[in-house]
Amino acid sequence: MNIDLGNIANAMGQDLQPSRKKPIYPPQAILRQYLIDYGREVILPLSYHDLLRFTYTTTLKDKSGKDSFWDTVSYDLQEWNHLRSALIRMYAILKTEGDMSFANHLDVARIDFCYFGNSQPFRIRIVNKYNDNYDHFYIKQADTNRIYGLEMEHLLSPNRMTYLTHQQTLIEEHVPGIPGDIFIRDYLHHSSTNVIRLAKEFVKFNERCFVQLLGDMRSYNFVVNMIPDIEDFQYRIRAIDFDQQTYEGRKNGYLPQYYKENNALVQLAIEHLDSESIAQYQAEEQTLMTFRLASSRYRMKTLLDIMAKDTLSTTEKFQQLRKDLAEHYQQTISERKVQTMGQLLKWQMKQRLRKSLLLLPKNKSRFDD
Repeated sequence: MNIDLGNIANAMGQDLQPSRKKPIYPPQAILRQYLIDYGREVILPLSYHDLLRFTYTTTLKDKSGKDSFWDTVSYDLQEWNHLRSALIRMYAILKTEGDMSFANHLDVARIDFCYFGNSQPFRIRIVNKYNDNYDHFYIKQADTNRIYGLEMEHLLSPNRMTYLTHQQTLIEEHVPGIPGDIFIRDYLHHSSTNVIRLAKEFVKFNERCFVQLLGDMRSYNFVVNMIPDIEDFQYRIRAIDFDQQTYEGRKNGYLPQYYKENNALVQLAIEHLDSESIAQYQAEEQTLMTFRLASSRYRMKTLLDIMAKDTLSTTEKFQQLRKDLAEHYQQTISERKVQTMGQLLKWQMKQRLRKSLLLLPKNKSRFDD
């Protein structure tokens, strides 16, 4: 089932809004065991809630003086000394599996807190004291949807995700790139931008999100990487927000083309791509995702089996999405076999990747036994 250019045009301008204030679903024991088995669950020196003991905040402005939606937080001296040491250790655990031999030249330059969004993350800036080079990582509440989203992205997308959990705390490596809204504002109409290649990547990104049922991919929830090529640039759009993994009830919520914040990218597809090209790019992405699925089929089967038993959304949203997907594929979805969001995700992946799965050897295409 390919994207229809007319439907894209009709979608432009729609104010599709994801559900507000998604509740945090703490990881259950069965997911925790998966994280342990695959090296994602480790002992960390502090928790998310330890960082909430700040004394005051200062609004952080961007380079143009506008509100960045982040606040820089401050702590009393005794608290700061403890946090500083622990955060450097956490960075070492995330980056070098806890090797502290490089820690002497590292310091914590700043801690920012974001009230905006569901996970209310802390962003930690680590600086190299010798050359002032800096890096970031994030500390968040461990949320089931987000963990599944990170894991699905790691297994099915062209991107590898570095993250770790400990009880109710989640830490993530910074994903580099130009935030989508800033890219649209500052780079989209630049003379050096190859709009056809960018439109192609948006179609492929749209497809990845739909296959994985990753929702809320408004422009500020993904980044754009510009990669120099032989004579031009290639582009990679990467999701950075996974809170809406298999949570939203509306089918269109899993298609970035339907968010008004992405209209400029949708317009590129309308202007520069025909329906045959769109179908080709979708098929290319489906094939690549199928190869990745085959190479990690045992791990993916384990993950999907766990998701099938887990609570990822409300009953109302599940029923709405099941209805929307049944209408989209013009098929009946068995209410006996598909009773949870996790089971619905498996059904969606089988529908979307069916043609590519049929081309694989049988011993590599089975992930639903």
